[in-house]
Amino acid sequence: MRSAWDVANLAVLSKRVLVGRPLNSNQLKHRLLPKTLALPVFCSDPLSSNAYATEEILLVLSIGGLSLLHLAPWVAAAVLALLVIVVASYRQTCHAYPNGGGAYAVSRENLGRSAALVAASALLVDYVLTVSVSVAAGVSNVVSAIPALAPHAVTLSLGCVAALALMNLRGVKESGTAFALPTYGFIIVGGLMVLVGLVETASGHQPVAPSASFDVRGHAPGGLLLVALLLRAFASGCTALTGVEAVSNGVPNFRKPKARNAAATLAIMGALTVILFAGITALALVSGVHMAADPHQLVGAPTGYTQKTVIAQLGEAVFGTGSIGFYALQAMTAAILVLAANTAFNGFPILASILAEDGYMPRQFTRRGDRLAFSNGIVILACLAGFLIVAFDASTTRLIQLYIIGVFVAFTLSQAGMVVHWRRLIGQVGRGTESRRMHRSLLVNGLGAAVTALVLVIVLLTKFTHGAWIVVIAMPAVFWMMTAVKRHYASVRRELAPPPAGIPLPTRVRVVVPVSTLHTPTLRALAFAKASRPHSLVAVTVRTDGPETDDLMEEWAERGIEVPLVVLQSPYRELIRPLVRYILELRRESPREIVSVFVPEYVVGHWWEHLLHNQSALRLKSRLLFIPGVMVTSVPWQLGSAAHELEHAEAELALDDTLLVDSVAR
Repeated sequence: MRSAWDVANLAVLSKRVLVGRPLNSNQLKHRLLPKTLALPVFCSDPLSSNAYATEEILLVLSIGGLSLLHLAPWVAAAVLALLVIVVASYRQTCHAYPNGGGAYAVSRENLGRSAALVAASALLVDYVLTVSVSVAAGVSNVVSAIPALAPHAVTLSLGCVAALALMNLRGVKESGTAFALPTYGFIIVGGLMVLVGLVETASGHQPVAPSASFDVRGHAPGGLLLVALLLRAFASGCTALTGVEAVSNGVPNFRKPKARNAAATLAIMGALTVILFAGITALALVSGVHMAADPHQLVGAPTGYTQKTVIAQLGEAVFGTGSIGFYALQAMTAAILVLAANTAFNGFPILASILAEDGYMPRQFTRRGDRLAFSNGIVILACLAGFLIVAFDASTTRLIQLYIIGVFVAFTLSQAGMVVHWRRLIGQVGRGTESRRMHRSLLVNGLGAAVTALVLVIVLLTKFTHGAWIVVIAMPAVFWMMTAVKRHYASVRRELAPPPAGIPLPTRVRVVVPVSTLHTPTLRALAFAKASRPHSLVAVTVRTDGPETDDLMEEWAERGIEVPLVVLQSPYRELIRPLVRYILELRRESPREIVSVFVPEYVVGHWWEHLLHNQSALRLKSRLLFIPGVMVTSVPWQLGSAAHELEHAEAELALDDTLLVDSVAR
């Protein structure tokens, strides 16, 4: 059987293997990211959205049949215009708020507490959805390439979430290095597909998608119904903007000059997204990709036809079915879609730590783990995303309906806050170059606020009945939770504040030693109690078994122990309740006196030995902790099975010291 220390040592060793050696706090400055690593760390989400944003537009337009597909370029153009505006707006935020925090920090300073908490709740909900949607979309692409894996989509998704959490627990720099290859691989292979496809089209050999010969059953709407359908398609395409705010949240993780590098990374991401999104949309229309929300709408599709993703169909059309290019595209697409969740794994813990510093989240979120990552935030995010994946059966179509509500709430508040920020600064400076620069920034952020507010209204109207109502409920719930945490910490702070006159000394200290058997731990507890020199000292036992209590009293007298032994009657054979009642009576008799309880207990070394003892000492201490004016002191006695564990403890501490020295040397 393994001892408790053996189990603990095994856990420590496993942690070191999975997470890595601990890092010294002084090494934090060496964990900052260059732009080449910051791009995959903070921008994998918006880059990966190119894999499904076009598909979402086509799925909505297919409701009206093939007659509406000619409107897809206009919808895509509107999405890209919005992306350019949002990227330009957030570049201003990076320069104005180099300490990070994004929408929350901007709203807190310029719009007040309530607006800041609304932004924070929107971002927290959105980060959870980012993980679940990205992973589900990545697994969906794997299933498109290998249909036999379809029944295992939920299990695969949960495994991906666990792997992402583990990589992020190893540290931001490690996760960036690991995720760089899939991110750049998707950019290269996706860009190559667009380039080859458009060149073939220009040369008169345009690629043909597998679904090009299918018709789509639908009825072309007119008037207001057409407008509503276009707005819904636009709202679905706006998934391309998710994750844009992550760069402004993570500015402190960039190398110096932080703000300039963050803004440059944001610009690079925007340019790449525009090129890929525009190219994929154009190629989808040229090659005749036909999609339908319900595969039964596809006229001419064979029986049992499984609808593949847009990116998979384009890969087949350009590179050929079963080609190396096709599988490389699918592999990179699946990888970046899964790794897009890494944007949330960086944004959520950072935002949670800032909120915790302000008292709106549990303080545990401010602590960095062994690898200088905010471990608690990473673990909580993984658990919440895993729950959503199971609840929605890893369905991208169902999950994506919950998406982007929080994104545009945060966008709108952030840009509105920046407008207030620039107006305040403009009032403090005179005319000149600096004033003109601020007016340009004000114009950019004002346009961003107006446009994102309009899109927020569109998204709410078009997605509310399709599942977005869940987010509308979740955001106020998170808001209420954060305000409740703040009230709790404020209440605790008021209660713990020292009075002006200080704490008065107790008139007397009365010591109570619970006794069940006269053994060595009992005698040791009595000796320690005497050494504290209290005003009074009594031993207390509970009569649950008559003969045993009589034997104890007889042995007590034979040994001549000078401490009085009080016997409490327990007709119902209870042990803890009579002791607690006795101590409460002492407190009622003299409220200004302190009652100190010395609890003798013995320590075992094997986990199974705990099952053989009733843990009465632990239960007694847990009850006494809630009684004011009662102090509890444990007097442990290590049994033989626990004595040799001291050597294990010393060995473990020596091992940890060695690991720390090695990590500093590295």
